[in-house]
Amino acid sequence: MESGLYVVATPIGNLGDMVPRAVEILQSADLIAAEDTRHSAPLLKHFNIDTPMMAYHDHSDTGALARIEQCIEGGGSVALISDAGTPLISDPGFRLVRHAHERGWAVVPVPGANAAIAALSVAGLPTDRFRFEGFLPAKSAGRRGELEALAQESATLVFYEAPHRVLETLRDMRDVLGPARLAVVARELTKTFETVLRAPLSELVSRVEGDSNQTRGEIVLLVAGAEAAATEITPEIARMLELLSEILPPRQAAGLVADAFGLRKKALYEYLISR
Repeated sequence: MESGLYVVATPIGNLGDMVPRAVEILQSADLIAAEDTRHSAPLLKHFNIDTPMMAYHDHSDTGALARIEQCIEGGGSVALISDAGTPLISDPGFRLVRHAHERGWAVVPVPGANAAIAALSVAGLPTDRFRFEGFLPAKSAGRRGELEALAQESATLVFYEAPHRVLETLRDMRDVLGPARLAVVARELTKTFETVLRAPLSELVSRVEGDSNQTRGEIVLLVAGAEAAATEITPEIARMLELLSEILPPRQAAGLVADAFGLRKKALYEYLISR
């Protein structure tokens, strides 16, 4: 086994989703760096993995990093795992992977389960473009601010949310993005009580309000992107664009008119350059 850092995905619930290569890597590594050794111990026991394990997360002290460094610099291999799913995806590991690259170590992905991708695959929302935002702010004011910044994003939005905040977050999404915006609550994916609720935000709020089970477990929220607004270039808009383009570059002229009338800058710019 080549010396280096192996970033290993583990199941998000169903142990049957553990890929054979992940088992092989964890059995062969010299050291496993786990987000929480107590959480990972049952997983390793299930797959008869007795590799030495240590705790590592992005706030670990320098001693933890020194132990990993000593192992790899000595020609050994370290496998990084999180509590569930793919490390670094709203989980610890970024600082270690960055350090590995800076030190010139091999960094090897061992892909597998990921809650965001699993939820996206069954949500019935467009998948050609999506934007993973991780966790929104815990307080409503910050959460609404971020949602307002994303309100015109046309890509499907993907979030993780804590169960005790999911209802408040759905209410903020309804108020900021609109009650008709299609969304999905994907809960406890691959586990016994897996549920996928797909409906407009107003309906999702009502369904979660009426079912306390929907505020338990691991949750992924997905929201349809904003529909592109049609831009009607009226004679008045066209005249203003023409006047501004005589003294300003087309992109700047389009931007000023778009801001003044709430229109799409790209459509106005394309109109100007196609004249």
